[in-house]
Amino acid sequence: MLRAVLIFGLNLVAVRAADIEGYVVIERQLTRPTVTAVARSYERGVSVDLGSGQQEDPLALERTRVVIYLEGQLPLPPVTATLDQKHQRFVPDTLVVSAGSTVSCPNFDPIFHNVLSLSKAKSFDLGNYPKDHTRRVTFPTPGIIFVHCHLHPNMAAAIVISPNQWNTKAKGTGRFVLSSVPSGSYTIVAWHKAAGFFRQPIRVSPNRATNVQFVIPLDESGANVVARR
Repeated sequence: MLRAVLIFGLNLVAVRAADIEGYVVIERQLTRPTVTAVARSYERGVSVDLGSGQQEDPLALERTRVVIYLEGQLPLPPVTATLDQKHQRFVPDTLVVSAGSTVSCPNFDPIFHNVLSLSKAKSFDLGNYPKDHTRRVTFPTPGIIFVHCHLHPNMAAAIVISPNQWNTKAKGTGRFVLSSVPSGSYTIVAWHKAAGFFRQPIRVSPNRATNVQFVIPLDESGANVVARR
């Protein structure tokens, strides 16, 4: 099996004395393809177009599944984010919000959906509900929430609850920015569903560039191998 290497090349530049800028570089596809049953296998009544979730560049899709955030309990405003149910998929399949925030889960399909999680950080079941209805869930503490639909086993998403407002996802190009970070010492975290957590200490200072690199190889079994400092 080909070895997969995930490299986060972070060019941390103090813009306005506090912005953190970086890039994610992924050299191999890390996420296994989702096997989606044909609609007639589990549908009755209205037919729904199944979203493929594919892009021209599969590595660009992998980069958008990388979440970056700073560790530490810092003052933060809660927000409301949206996890859509559309074409029998959760969109986006990776979401990041700060602790205390609420996630709204609208159903845009003409069939019933269900949103549930058995994750240790928070378990919930929003029940079954039809098109144009939405239900919400609030996440008071940090953690990783794996979300599923009880009615459609192919549907899955991950919600990363970060401890503060300095969180983001990488773009398809790999670029990301954490804006207006107060000067100080932090631990910056990168998380990918298939690769897990990787951390490094950083120092955010006015007019000083900081270089950080996360190297995440996968061994032949797909397990994480973390280089120790």
